[in-house]
Amino acid sequence: MRLLLLAAILAGSVGTAPVSAGTSAAAPSILAKVYFSTEDQLNSLAAQLDVWEVYRDAGYVLALMPPAQVDSLRAAGWRVEAGQPPSVPAPAAPQTSGIPGFPCYRTLAETYSAMQTLAAQYPTLAQMLTIGPTWEKVTSGGSGGNDIQGLKITSSARPGPKPVFFLMAEIHARELTTGETALRFAEYLLKNYGVDPDVTWLLDEFEIQIVPMTNPDGRLMVEANLGSYWRKNTDNANGCASALYYGTDLNRNFSFNWDSGGSSADPCDETYMGPSAASEPEVQALQNYLDALFPGGSAPTGANPAPADTAGLLITLHSYASLVLWPNGYSPLPAPNATQLQTLGRKLAYFNDYVPEQSFDLYQTSGSTDDWLYGTHGIASYTFEMGTDFYQDCSEFETTIWSQNRDALLYAFKSVRRPYQTPAGPDILSISAPSAPVAAGYTVTFSASADATRSSTINGSEPQHILQAARASLDTPSWEAGAAPVALTAADGAFDSTVESVSGTLPTAGLAPGRHTLFIEAQDSAGDWGPPSAVFIDIARHEYWLALVKN
Repeated sequence: MRLLLLAAILAGSVGTAPVSAGTSAAAPSILAKVYFSTEDQLNSLAAQLDVWEVYRDAGYVLALMPPAQVDSLRAAGWRVEAGQPPSVPAPAAPQTSGIPGFPCYRTLAETYSAMQTLAAQYPTLAQMLTIGPTWEKVTSGGSGGNDIQGLKITSSARPGPKPVFFLMAEIHARELTTGETALRFAEYLLKNYGVDPDVTWLLDEFEIQIVPMTNPDGRLMVEANLGSYWRKNTDNANGCASALYYGTDLNRNFSFNWDSGGSSADPCDETYMGPSAASEPEVQALQNYLDALFPGGSAPTGANPAPADTAGLLITLHSYASLVLWPNGYSPLPAPNATQLQTLGRKLAYFNDYVPEQSFDLYQTSGSTDDWLYGTHGIASYTFEMGTDFYQDCSEFETTIWSQNRDALLYAFKSVRRPYQTPAGPDILSISAPSAPVAAGYTVTFSASADATRSSTINGSEPQHILQAARASLDTPSWEAGAAPVALTAADGAFDSTVESVSGTLPTAGLAPGRHTLFIEAQDSAGDWGPPSAVFIDIARHEYWLALVKN
């Protein structure tokens, strides 16, 4: 139980890297270089070691391990260069909140409290979710441990069902940037509803569910032992004799292709997959919940990919490596929807400037969240490996990581209705429309830029097609019943480029006074419509217009 680990913590032990049962864990863990020559060797290392970084050109991985494991690897014939224990900056000043030394990252208790505050503050937009219990809560009969909690965010004024974006974070306890990013994204959406036109229509038309702490008991381990690198859950009943290295890697425990490589059968290893598929209560809770959330999907196969119009999206936030990953992780074979997954992956990487690639291209994994949801339901699923450190400094997080990933998540949300189709189309930028209220009966002129080039060119590039059309609709997006899209024109007279200025007019006769939403979207020559962008247009009340005329 956690008390056993905390006793070891208080005794001065450090580290949560893999160690064989019976090996002394008294020495601090160190970062070591382990060299490989082949892909199979890399995958063998990734299956048993706590790999932090992969350097393919130089042919080595950087992994955290106890000194005894360095000796074991050398005895087995591996070339190993031992380094130093990783360090964590000491708190520079007294703090009243956040993790000591890292005030930008809220604790588990602060995160759950903030979620409850958001649900109370925005009752028509947000509600608390309980996904299910942790291992500690189940085994203690409810007297210990935690529930995995989340937020459902959507406008209750618009009835569902709606396409769902499921955003989860911190399934690995030490990955501090991830939970904070997920919580901040929830706050950003709620604070900008009714202020930002894109955020507003997204929450009107779609739904997002955000789970900032998927491994809450593991996160408490990190908070209790700042400087440790606890990764797994806190299940101490699976056979590891060491109080410092027990637990199951939840991201190797999902039931799709469980135990298919890239995971370990040693209960003390950091990539321990558990005694059986979905053995852990946290994984059982997530699978049951997602089964109910995405009930209509079907398992894709090589000959039968998920339908192109499949709705729904999952992103699981991890750190670190600056990557956007998609299935498959268990196999080098491309997923049945590989082309579409790659297109959205490169689009997301355009915003956070990460390397987009199939998960297996990093190294082999099996029993992972995104492989499971895609493999069982056909839902587009991704992993973001955020930043450059588990204990990412707050300056880098605040100035770069949060903003880049916020924009990537916003684009993902825009794509949730058709993630296998929408990302292939152009984006709408720089909408120009009247900012002051307009009198009903007057014609509104508006313009925008349509751009088909916004996709990452790191690790390959997407085909670029010239634009062939653009359209606008008022108050209702083009795909909904009752929409009346109007065609827009190219400013230079012809749609013949990958970037075009488009414009149109909007008659306002008969429009009710108040705020209206103008949706604009564009189509390329391959026939793909991109996601809409929106702008507010206010129709003045009669009294407002009379006052303006008199003045």
